[in-house]
Amino acid sequence: MSGAALGLEIVFVFFLALFLLHRYGDFNKQHRLVIIATLLAWYLCFLIVFILPLDVSTTIYNRCKLAVNSSPAESNGSFVTLPPSKQKCFKPWSYIPNGIMPIFWRVVYWTSQFLTWILLPFMQSYARSGGFSITGKIKTALIENAIYYGTYLLIFGAFLIYVAVNPNFNLQWNQLQTIGIAAANTWGLFLLVLLLGYGLVEIPRSHWNGAKRGYLLMKTYFKAAKLMTEKADAEENLEDIMEEVRKVSESIKYNHPLRKCVDTILKKCPTEYQERMGRNMDDYEDFDERQNSYPSEKSLVKLHKQVIYSVQRHRRTQVQWQILLEQAFYLEDVAKNETSATRQFVHTFHSQEPENKIIQYFYTPTVEWYWECLLRPWFYRVLAVVLATFSVIVVWSECTFFSTKPVLSLFAVFIQLAEKTYNYIYIEMACFLTIFFLSICVYSTVFRIRVFNYYYLASHHQTDAYSLLFSGMLFCRLTPPLCLNFLGLTHMDATISHKNTQPTAYTSIMGSMRVLSFIADGFYIYYPMLVVILCIATYFSLGTRCLNLLGFQQFMGDSEMTSDLIDEGKELIRREKRKRQRQEEGENRRREWKERYGNRDDSTRNRVVHTDQKESSFSEANTNRPLSKYTRSNGRTERDRIELLQDAEPLDFNADSINDDPLESDSGR
Repeated sequence: MSGAALGLEIVFVFFLALFLLHRYGDFNKQHRLVIIATLLAWYLCFLIVFILPLDVSTTIYNRCKLAVNSSPAESNGSFVTLPPSKQKCFKPWSYIPNGIMPIFWRVVYWTSQFLTWILLPFMQSYARSGGFSITGKIKTALIENAIYYGTYLLIFGAFLIYVAVNPNFNLQWNQLQTIGIAAANTWGLFLLVLLLGYGLVEIPRSHWNGAKRGYLLMKTYFKAAKLMTEKADAEENLEDIMEEVRKVSESIKYNHPLRKCVDTILKKCPTEYQERMGRNMDDYEDFDERQNSYPSEKSLVKLHKQVIYSVQRHRRTQVQWQILLEQAFYLEDVAKNETSATRQFVHTFHSQEPENKIIQYFYTPTVEWYWECLLRPWFYRVLAVVLATFSVIVVWSECTFFSTKPVLSLFAVFIQLAEKTYNYIYIEMACFLTIFFLSICVYSTVFRIRVFNYYYLASHHQTDAYSLLFSGMLFCRLTPPLCLNFLGLTHMDATISHKNTQPTAYTSIMGSMRVLSFIADGFYIYYPMLVVILCIATYFSLGTRCLNLLGFQQFMGDSEMTSDLIDEGKELIRREKRKRQRQEEGENRRREWKERYGNRDDSTRNRVVHTDQKESSFSEANTNRPLSKYTRSNGRTERDRIELLQDAEPLDFNADSINDDPLESDSGR
C-alpha cells in the first residue's frame, strides 16, 4: 500500500475539482485556456488539503522510528537490542516513502504561486479584453497588469538594494526564498482570518435556518424581488448595447476595413438580435469615408467588451430566475404538504427534467413526504449543532494554540493522544476533519461573496471567465496559510511547538520563519485571535446592517424595506405560478383533445375523401339525371362539413386570462 493512498487521492481530487468546475463554468462556451487554468488552480488547492493528513501521519511515524533508533540500548555482546517499550512503531497503511513528499509539495506549491501571482492575473485581463485578435488582447492585458507587476518588482528591488547596502544582513538565496514565502503567506493569512470568521458563524446558522420552512420561503421571496430588479436592469442594459451595435452595423458596410470587427461583435449577440439586424442590413451599399463619420477601432473594442459582459449578465439572470422560481414553488409545496393527511408529497408542477427511474422507484411520494416534512428539519438542526460545536473548538484553538505547556488547543490534544498509541487511522481522520472543516468555512465564503457584478460565482454554468480566474487566484493565496494555520493548531509546526523534532515535509518546504522573527513570533500567533471579534460581528450581522444602511438591500427580519421586498417577491411568484398553471392547463386540454378526437378526425377525413371520389364518379356517369339527385348528394356533403366544423378544436380560453394587470397582458393574450 506504499504510495497507493497518495495516488488514489490524486485521482479523486481531480474529479472533485472537475465536477465543481463543471457546475459553475461552461465547458462549451468558455475559452479552453480559462477552463484549464481554473481547473489547475482548484485542483492544486484541493490536493493540498487532502494530502496534508497523509504527510502528518508519515511524519509521526518517522518521528517514532527516529526515537526508536536513538533510544538508549542495552548491549548484548556485539548486538544492540531495543527495549520492548520502544518497539511500538509500525508502518501506517498510507505511508509515503521518504523523498516523495518534499518533491511533491515543492511542485504543487510553486505551481500554485506561479498561477496566482503571474498567470491568472494576466489571463483575467486577457479574458475581459475586447480585442479582436490575440495580439490585441495580449497587449491590453500587459498594459493593465503593468502597474500590478511593477508594484511588486519595485518593492522587491528596494528590498534587495537595502540588503546589499546594509552590512549587517548576509542573506542567502534560501533566506530570500523564505522571505518571499512569508510575505505571500502573510497576505493570505490576513484575508484568511476575515473569511474564516464569517464562515465559522454563517455555516452553522444557515443550516439551523434551513430547518425553518417559513424563514426559507420569506428569504426566497426577498431574493425574487431583488433578482427581478437585476433581471430588468440586465434586459434594459442589453437593449441599449444592442441598439449601439445596430447603429454601428448599419454605418459600417460590407467593404469597410472594420467590417470584420463588426461581424465578430454580431456573433457574440443573442440569436434574435442577430436575425433582426440581418434583416435591416444592406450589404450592397458602399461606404463613403468623406461623408460619414465612422467609429474607431478603439471604440469597437470597448463595444465588444460591453457586449460580452451584457450578454453574459442577461443569460445569467434569466437562468437564475428560472432556478429561483423552481425553488419557490417547491418550498410552497412543502408548506402545503405539511398538513397532508395522506402523507404523500404532491407537487403543484411536474418536473420539467426526466427523473431517474431508480431514484423514482425508491424516492416515492411517501418517502419524500417523510423526508421533506418530518426528517429533514431535524437533520438540519442536528447538523447545525455539530457544526457549531466545531466552530467553538476552532475559535478556542485559534486563541490558545500558542500555549505549549499546558497544551490548550483541543486539536493538538487530540493528535497527541492518538500519537501516543500510534493510531494512524484516527490521526488521519482527525486531521482530515479539522482541515476539511476549516476549508469549508473559507472556501464556502469565497463561493458566497459577491463584489457587485465583477466577481460572482453562479452555479448552473453561469459564472464568467473573470470570476472563475479570480476564484482560482483566491484559492491559491488562501490554501498555503490555511495549511500552516492547521499545522499550528495541531502543534505539528516546530515554530509553534518549540520542539526540536522532525518537521512535516510541507513545513520544510516553507522554510524556517525565524528569518523574520516579528512575523513568526508576532503576526502568525496573535493575528488569528482576531477571529473572535469577526465571529461576534457576524453573529450580530453587523456587516449586513452596514450594507443595509448604505443602500444595499440585505435580508433582515426587522427591516421595513425587507418586508416590502418580501411582499413584492411574493406577488411576483404568484404571477409566475398562475402563468405556469395556465400553460399546463392548455397543454393538458390539447393532449386530451388529441387522445379523444384524434382517431375520429382520421376517420372523418377518410370518409370525406371517399365521398368526394364517389360523387365525382357518379356525376360523370349520370350527367342527365334529375336535379334532385344532385341535391341529395350535396346535402350529404354539407352534413359532413357541418360535422367537421363541430369537431374543430375549441379556443384555449380561461377566465383567469382576463386580467387587469398590464404586466400580464401578453401572457393573457
